[in-house]
Amino acid sequence: MNQVINKSVKFLDLGTKDYKETWDFQENIFAQIVEKKIQNRKLPASEQKATENYLIFVEHPHVYTLGKSGELSHLLLNEKGLSEKKATFYKINRGGDITYHGPGQLVGYPILDLENFFTDIHKYLRLLEEAIILTLAEYGIKAGRIDGLTGVWLDTIEQKNPRKICAMGVKSSRWVTMHGFAFNVNADIDYFNNIVPCGIPDKAVTSMHLELERAVDENEVKEKVKKHIADLFEMKLID
Repeated sequence: MNQVINKSVKFLDLGTKDYKETWDFQENIFAQIVEKKIQNRKLPASEQKATENYLIFVEHPHVYTLGKSGELSHLLLNEKGLSEKKATFYKINRGGDITYHGPGQLVGYPILDLENFFTDIHKYLRLLEEAIILTLAEYGIKAGRIDGLTGVWLDTIEQKNPRKICAMGVKSSRWVTMHGFAFNVNADIDYFNNIVPCGIPDKAVTSMHLELERAVDENEVKEKVKKHIADLFEMKLID
C-alpha cells in the first residue's frame, strides 16, 4: 500500500468532448499517476508523495470503441456506414468488447489510484455498478446484475427481456484505473443496432428515457451518480 493515503478526488465535467481528445487526456493523467508511484517506490516512506485521483464525466459525439478482447466483426458498419451515421471508431486499451458512446449518455472515467481506497478490481467494478443501481432506484427503475456479465441490467430476475442500461470497461496498471462506465440516460439506442453490444448477441440495450417514457434531466442524473460514487468509495470530491 502507499505510505501516503489520499481519498480526495478531483471532479471534472468536460461537457461534450471528442472521444480521442478525452482518451488522450485520460492517458496523460494516468501516466502521471503511474510515474509518481514508480518514483515513490524509490523513496523512503517519509519522502513519498500522495497520488492524485480524478473522476471525469463527459458526453461524446457518436463513436464506437472496441476493447482489446473484442472482435472487429462485432462492428456491423464499414467506413461508409460510419460516415453516414456521423460516427467514428477506435480500437482502445480497455477490457471488454465493443460499445457505443453518444449524445444523451453519461460517460464516467474514474482515474483512481486504488491503493488510496482498496486493492480489488472486482470490488471496484461492483461499486461502480452499485452507484448506477442506486441512481436508477431513485427514479423507480429496478436494476441489478446478471452473473457473468459486467454492467447494469434491467429484468435480472425472470430475464424475460434482460436489457443493459450501463456498460463498463476498465483498464488498470499498478492499481491505477482508467476508462469506466457508459450510462444511457437519453441515448439514441438505434446506434446499438450497428454493433453486437459488448459481444453479447442475445441481450437488448435500453435507456432511462425509454423506461420512464419521458426525457430525463441529465444534470440531475450526474449529481446523483456523483454522490453515490463518492459515498460508496468514501471519497472526498473536489470540484
